[in-house]
Amino acid sequence: MRLFALRGANQVTANEGEEILAATGELMRELMARNELAPDRMVSCLFTATEDLDAEFPAVAARNLGLDRVPLLCAREIPVPGSMPRVIRVLVHYYAPEDHEPRHVYLGDTQALRADLESAQ
Repeated sequence: MRLFALRGANQVTANEGEEILAATGELMRELMARNELAPDRMVSCLFTATEDLDAEFPAVAARNLGLDRVPLLCAREIPVPGSMPRVIRVLVHYYAPEDHEPRHVYLGDTQALRADLESAQ
């Protein structure tokens, strides 16, 4: 087994708790599905949110998916002028077999953030 890092993002429709949880849940479910990733192989998850999202912690959605034994942390994204608004990002550290190919996930309009990653689309 080897330690891998996985990235992903999703855009939230509005700064409302339910919307943040829905967008984060969708992102985490897709990351886990594409990478056949079970909670017991996850080491940690770091979530960031743009400064226009403060109605809920994205980590709550991960806890709702059963990641209750995975260390989770939420942080604020750097407010770069002109950057995409209402974005949740995640960095997941996990163990997988040596030959594993990480499949990053950028949903909806956030695909533009990493159009260079074919595996992210």
